[in-house]
Amino acid sequence: MKYGFWLPIFGGWLRNVDDERMPPTFEYAKEVIQSAEKWGYSTTLIAELYLNDIKGPEHDSLEAWSTAAALAAVTEKIEIMTAIRPGFHNPAVTAKMAANIDQISNGRFTLNVVSAWWAEEARQYGGIFTEHDERYARTEEFIDVLKGLWTEETFNYSGKYYDLKDTKLAPKPVQRPNPILYAGGESEKGKQTIVEKCDAYVMHGGTVEEINQKVTGMKVRREQTGNAPLSSFGMAAYIICRDTEEEALAELEKITTVKDSSGYAGFKDFTTKSQLEQQIQLQDYSVSNRGLRPNLVGTPEQIADRILQYEEAGLDLLLLQFSPQLEEMERFSKQVMPLVEQKRSLVKN
Repeated sequence: MKYGFWLPIFGGWLRNVDDERMPPTFEYAKEVIQSAEKWGYSTTLIAELYLNDIKGPEHDSLEAWSTAAALAAVTEKIEIMTAIRPGFHNPAVTAKMAANIDQISNGRFTLNVVSAWWAEEARQYGGIFTEHDERYARTEEFIDVLKGLWTEETFNYSGKYYDLKDTKLAPKPVQRPNPILYAGGESEKGKQTIVEKCDAYVMHGGTVEEINQKVTGMKVRREQTGNAPLSSFGMAAYIICRDTEEEALAELEKITTVKDSSGYAGFKDFTTKSQLEQQIQLQDYSVSNRGLRPNLVGTPEQIADRILQYEEAGLDLLLLQFSPQLEEMERFSKQVMPLVEQKRSLVKN
C-alpha cells in the first residue's frame, strides 16, 4: 500500500469545525509536504477549486497549479498529483504547463482529471459547465490533445471542442509516454472515459465491499478496451487515529455534528450535478470526498487491520485527509504504517 495525502489548501477538511490549525498558506503547505517526504508518504493530491468548498466561498484557498510548481522545486521524491478540470483550461496550454512542472520535478508530476461538478464556481470563474455526459465528451478530447502534444513532434487535431494545427511542444515531459493520468468517476460515461483514456482510477471513500466491486469492474472494463491494465487503484479516506476507540468515536461525533455553515454551499451541486453511486447525506459531506465511509477510525491496530482489508480488495493507494494535518500525519506514519507492515509480514509467514 502506498500512502498519499490531500494537500491542505482550504484551511482544513471539516465543514463543522471552524479552526483546524492548518492555515491555507504556501508556507504551511510546504511544511506539510516536506515533512511527508521524511515520514514515508508517496503522493500528494492537490485539489483544483477556485472557491473554498470546505470552509465556504468567502474563505482563503490556494490555487492548485501555481502551488504545484512551487512545491515541485522544494521537494525531491514525492509524487505531486494535481487536479485538472477541462472546462477551465486550454488543453495545449495545460500540456505545456504540465510538461514544464514535470521537468521541474524530474518526473514527479501527475494529473487527476476531473470533469467538474460545481456550477456556481464555473459561473463565477467563467468555466464551461455543460450537462454531465457532454462534460466527459470534452474531457476525452482534452486528454487526446494532452497525449498528442506530449508524444508527437508536430500535432494536429480536429474535434468538436478543440482544433489544433501543426502544434509543437518542447520540451516533452520527463515521464514517457506521458505523466500518469488519474481520474475518478462513478457514472457509466465516466467509467468508460477512464478505461479508454486514463492510466489509473481513484475513488471516493467506500466500504471494502464497494471498493472491491469497483476495482473488479474497472479491471474487466479495461481489459475489454485492449489497453494495458490500470496502473493504480486509489481511494480517498479521512483518518481518526486515537489511543482508544472511545476517543476516536468522540472525535467522529464532534466532526459530524452538522451545523449551519457556508462550507455546505456546494452540497446541492455535488449531489445533483454528479452521477454518484451512493446517496450522500449531510453527515457524509461533513468531510470531503466521502472520507468517513471507509471507517478508518479507531486505534492504530484497528486502522491497520482495515487497511489490509482494502489491500486485499485491490486497493494500492490511500489518499488521506487529517486534521490537524501535520500532527495527525506524523501520528499515522509512526503508529499505523509500521503496524500494517508487521501485520502483512505475519500473514505472509
